[in-house]
Order: sequence, then C-alpha cells, then structure tokens
Amino acid sequence: MNGWTAAATALLLCGAAPAGWAAATGPVGRRVVAQNSATTLLSLAVLLLAQGFGRPAYQDPALVLAVLGPAGTLVYVRLLADKLAAGPPPGPLRAATWLNFVAVLLVVLPLCVATGPGRAMLKLLVIGALLVLGSRVATRAVTAAVTSGNGPAAPAEGMSDV
Repeated sequence: MNGWTAAATALLLCGAAPAGWAAATGPVGRRVVAQNSATTLLSLAVLLLAQGFGRPAYQDPALVLAVLGPAGTLVYVRLLADKLAAGPPPGPLRAATWLNFVAVLLVVLPLCVATGPGRAMLKLLVIGALLVLGSRVATRAVTAAVTSGNGPAAPAEGMSDV
C-alpha cells in the first residue's frame, strides 16, 4: 500500500461511507445533498486508486462518475421536488458544496503534480472541473426545488384549469 491508496482508503472510510449512510437515511433534502457528495467523493477515490495502482486507464470510471453523478442528482431533484419544497431547506447544502470544492482541489492538484504535463493531467483537470461544476449545478437545482417546488404535480407555466 502506498500513499495514494492509503489516501483513497481514508477518503472512502471517512468521506464516502458517511455520505452513503446520509444518502440512505434521514430527510429527503439531506439525502439528495449526500448523494451528490458521495458521487464526488467516490470519483476522487477512484482517481487516487488509479494513481496508486499506476494505471491511468482507471481514471475513466472517475470520468463517468463525474458526468453521471450530478445528472443523477438532477433526476432525484426533479422527481422529489415536491417533497423538497414541503420540507425545510437542507441546512448543510452550502457547506457540503464547499467541502466538495475543497476535496476536489485537495485531490486533483496533487495528482496533477504527480502525473506531470500530458494527456493524463488534462484528463484530471477535466474530471476536476466536471466535479466542481456538477456540484454547483446540483446545489442550484436543490435550492430552486426547495424554494419553488416545481415537481411533476405543479402546473405548467401559462397553463391553468379554466
């Protein structure tokens, strides 16, 4: 076990496992936020494992998670918009978003330094940018759902029962 795999193990045990637990239990608002954080942390753990095993091709699952994780969060927000609007706004939403940003920086930047310039570093930067942007978009979607409640049961704009 080297430092990269030890960091990935620590990230999985101390970050992804609690986020997974929070995504499985509690109020809907916390579940959606935790689901987004869990996918970000899992993607970062896969990047660390790819570096630890010396296999740049293992970065591809992290790229897939970076794209599909926020998309999954957006689907959940759309499906659960009424429940999100009915409950209180998730308190840790902003904090979780900033923790995601910091985690991405703390993982991607050392990995970029370790890989050096080249295609692998470009892929790391793209994955980091996707994780940051995906987390921001998911946060905005949750905030919009909490404030407006535009779920499937909400009437379409301009449409009324006359």
